[in-house]
Amino acid sequence: SAIATVIALRVWGEGGIALATLLLTMVILIFSEVTPKTLAALHPERFAFPASLILRPLLRMFYPLVWLINSIANLLLRPMGVKHHTSDSENLNTEELRTVVNEAGTLIPVQHQKMLISILDLEKVTVNDIMVPRNELVSIDLEDDWPGIQNQLTTTQHTRLLVHRGGIDNVVGLIHARNLLNLLGHNELHKEGFIKQVREPYYVPENTPLHTQLLNFRKEKRRIGLVVNEYGDLQGLVTLEDILEEIVGEFTSDPASHARDIHPQDDGSFLVDGSASIRVLNRALGIELPLDGPKTINGMILEYLETIPETGTSLMLSGYPIEIMQTGNNIIKTIRIHPEYQGKDNNE
Repeated sequence: SAIATVIALRVWGEGGIALATLLLTMVILIFSEVTPKTLAALHPERFAFPASLILRPLLRMFYPLVWLINSIANLLLRPMGVKHHTSDSENLNTEELRTVVNEAGTLIPVQHQKMLISILDLEKVTVNDIMVPRNELVSIDLEDDWPGIQNQLTTTQHTRLLVHRGGIDNVVGLIHARNLLNLLGHNELHKEGFIKQVREPYYVPENTPLHTQLLNFRKEKRRIGLVVNEYGDLQGLVTLEDILEEIVGEFTSDPASHARDIHPQDDGSFLVDGSASIRVLNRALGIELPLDGPKTINGMILEYLETIPETGTSLMLSGYPIEIMQTGNNIIKTIRIHPEYQGKDNNE
């Protein structure tokens, strides 16, 4: 700046100071800011490593001066209630880490990016969001006759079954199909032997974040938990596999198990069971229904309409056309959704 001012005074006189300032600003921006930073951003390692050979000794040389200046600045800020925490400033919080992953570009494969973001999102999702609701639980009632229980055991598609006595709220425990095979191999598959193999249930409070429940499953050496509310009433069932699928996506051996609520139609629409989870719908159809309210599409429509609609009712929910196809027993059983016809208005 001093040299440019002297040259401007000698060449153009006092009127050249403003011109020199403008020219010097452009030179600094082009040659000292934009161009080198762009090159360094495009080839970070190629420029960073050679630069470190110069910056490292300079950092050590001027460390006392830098420390003195920082100390004076912190001392002046202290009366205003501003405190500087070096250790905290060097750590990334969750949002900053999410930004780093999203901005990684080709440095991290897309699939790995999705998994990392899913891990970070576990703290935002609770067991209520992924649990199997109580009305969909497959269970065995010990008050049924033994032939009926045997028939249920031989036809079920699940490896673990909920066992209760009388109403489903009176849970006895869970039983694994592996234990039944042991009983069958020893010719001890009778009701008394069956009851002895029932394992004590493991209960999970509702609204437990998934990252917390994942650690709890590992701590308790469990794979299944029964979700209960504050009054101890059974709300549903959550498994370790459900949490892992939130990270890596669907990996079940039965493709129909996670598509049973969604049925594609020839016109591009989908018939969806009212009990379908909104999270599953968003993932399967590539739509963006809000997740901060009801957990099922039936609950979302009822909350929006504030009444139980009649068959044939149409509405626009979060910009997606929805038609009520079937209702009964005070719930919406089936809807038709057109995900490709998203409208501009979110509440019509």
